[in-house]
Amino acid sequence: MAKRIGKRTLALEHKPGVKSFASVVGGKEGAGPLKKGFDEVSADSYFGQESWEKAETTMLSRCLTRCLEKGEELKPECILGGDLLNQCVSSAFAVRDRTAPYLGLYGACSTMAEGLGLAALLIDGGGLNSALAFTGSHFCAAERQYRFPLEYGGQRTPTSQWTVTGAGAVLLARESDSLRVTHVTPGRVVDAGITDANNMGAAMAPAALDTILAHFDDLNRSFDDYDAVFTGDLGAIGHDILQDLLQREGLSPGLKYMDCGVLIYDLLTQDVHAGGSGCGCSASVLCAHILPAMERGVWRRVLFAGTGALMSPLTCQQGESIPGVCHAVTIERREGA
Repeated sequence: MAKRIGKRTLALEHKPGVKSFASVVGGKEGAGPLKKGFDEVSADSYFGQESWEKAETTMLSRCLTRCLEKGEELKPECILGGDLLNQCVSSAFAVRDRTAPYLGLYGACSTMAEGLGLAALLIDGGGLNSALAFTGSHFCAAERQYRFPLEYGGQRTPTSQWTVTGAGAVLLARESDSLRVTHVTPGRVVDAGITDANNMGAAMAPAALDTILAHFDDLNRSFDDYDAVFTGDLGAIGHDILQDLLQREGLSPGLKYMDCGVLIYDLLTQDVHAGGSGCGCSASVLCAHILPAMERGVWRRVLFAGTGALMSPLTCQQGESIPGVCHAVTIERREGA
């Protein structure tokens, strides 16, 4: 079973293995720098459906199916997932025809890291032999809920981020494959007092700092102990803010630190302002870029730190600040794999 190290980090004894993973995205994401890594790119943002919300459900369902097909018929004993829409309806509807038990999660854009960490802990504790974590988001559905319908034609501020139309799914099993989940550091809610819903990177960066520092302190590690550290998704502005915050703490990550919101789009040509966001951002980057690169031996040990802005349209209208959260998961390539 998991052993607690320091104040917040859990070291997994059995180190659940990554059995399979998959990603499905929209056309804008498929035209970005990571286009060769996605399992499916849909040219139709509706995914053949009649509404954005149904499109998101269909995208998530396709991602689940692809992940399970690649999992060599291993059936998950539990599915953990969530999304950005009210009551997480997209992920719930995506699994309504599945037979496995379902645990709905809401961590905003940190949902992939949260689900992956919880799935690993459930397996490591002996309760399950397999579990699947998935999440996703859809630009048009998120715009309609959090800001304005596309027909409104609202102008986007320079600090705003583009909600990724994408989904990612990871199937974990008790048997250790080449990639294993070894540590989980749950995040605390950190409120920096940011009230601008179009500046989520600034709202989430302090939470990322809090979790990364806790993870390093608990394990007596630093950036030197990792081949790469990914946040997801602070975007370009949040990435730079976190860099400054880390340097104030005496840490210099250099090129080892990357953000999923920066990686998924070409910020110079794709008109996404500060970069990508949404549950599907870090999920699709994890499954299309990070895990495949680890399988190829590019990186041996990676820290995947998913970040989320815990807001709702109502709290923003009431002038509330935007708390952030960050959950970190260590993924390692087994020696000799």
